[in-house]
Parts: sequence; structure tokens; C-alpha cells
Amino acid sequence: MRLGILSDIHANYEALSAVVEAFKSEDIDRYYCLGDTVGYGGSPNECADVVRNLVEATILGNHDAAVAGRMDYSYYYEAARHALDLHAQLLSSENMAWLKELPYQIKLPDQAVNLCHGSPVRLEEFEYIFAPEQARECLPIFDELAPLTLIGHSHLCKVFALTKNSVEELPPIDFELQPDRKYIVSVGSVGQPRDYDNRASYTLYDSTKKRFEFKRVEYDIETAADKVLRAKLERNFAHRLFIGV
Repeated sequence: MRLGILSDIHANYEALSAVVEAFKSEDIDRYYCLGDTVGYGGSPNECADVVRNLVEATILGNHDAAVAGRMDYSYYYEAARHALDLHAQLLSSENMAWLKELPYQIKLPDQAVNLCHGSPVRLEEFEYIFAPEQARECLPIFDELAPLTLIGHSHLCKVFALTKNSVEELPPIDFELQPDRKYIVSVGSVGQPRDYDNRASYTLYDSTKKRFEFKRVEYDIETAADKVLRAKLERNFAHRLFIGV
């Protein structure tokens, strides 16, 4: 089965539309979103509508949780709080109800895959996995991990290969899973990449071939940035789209 995986759309409709179009040529059987459909961007309802109609299931991200009133975000910096407050006002009742019901984790035992937004350790705390140091925190639950755990949250493309006692960071390029390892893969961001590549990021996993692929696609950044500015959100939320950080 071929899975289409996307994450961290952050209300960027132009990036999401480009990814959906790119997926059409990939013969995808099921789509999954790893969270943060909202936050930062100018099109929260439009993105929520697309995701709800496209995917088999969606994970709760921290921005989703904040907008839905499921977490305290008072410690977020002011511009991020403002975007979350605005999105909470703008979302339709249907989209808000959808966010309120999203799970922290989805296990796909038939595909040997686990989906979550941040680290699989302490799911409700949305902890980041940027580097091997954070990935090592998963070693105590190694036996509970699926062969492949897919995460978002960092907006970076990362691959970590785990054994019972070790973690190795691999380059974020297409690869085939090895049976003597378990993998944690950060799939990057559709709507706000932070690896200095401004193209939207999306990924594919073929569970039959055990093959994972990273993909990028260009999109209309000018329009996406303009929507951020017209919504009177932080100007940097628009500027960073052009540089991918």
C-alpha cells in the first residue's frame, strides 16, 4: 500500500494545493496528515476543508490543540498567539469540531506504522525531535515503537535509525527500511519549511516495498505571503516563506 504523508500545513492553502496536485501522479492509496493544519498562515478554513476531505485520518498538532482550546498556549510568543486567536475566531463550526476530536496518535498495525505530531514519548507535550539527542529519549520505549514512526512538528526532514541501544541520524533521502532497525522520520512541512528550501515538503511510504520517499514541490509563495499580510498577521510569517526558514 502507498501512503501519502503530509504535515504542518499551517494554513498555507497555496502550498497545500500544490502538494495535493503533486500527489495525483503518485498512485496513493491512503493519505494521512500529521497535524498543524492551522496556525501562522492566512487560510485556516480552506486548508481544514481540504484536509478533512482528502485524508484517511489526521493527528492533533500543537497549533491545532491551541486553536481548539485543548492546551494552554499562553507561553507562546505574542505573534504566534495572535495567529492562533485569529484562527479560533475564523474557523467554521465544522472545522472547529473536527480539531476538537483529533487524536494524539494513530497506529496502523497493518502497515507497521505509527503516526504522531511530535515525539512518541509523552505525546501530549509535543516534544521536538531535532537531533539524535532527542531521538535517544525514545530508546526506553523501543519495544513499543512500530518499525516506522512518522512525525512532524520540527518542519525539518530528518531520519533516525534506532536499535535497542543506539540512534543514528541518516541523510533525509529516499531509503528502504532494514529489518534490524526501527525508524523515526520527520516528514518536513507543507506550509512553512525550515530547512532553507522554500518548496513544500511531502512524503510517500510504500509499505509493501518498505520504501520511504521525500518529495518537494514549488508553489505560489507570493499569494500565500500576501494572504498572511492581508490577515494582519506577523510580517515575518510571510517573509520566512520565501527563504524556507
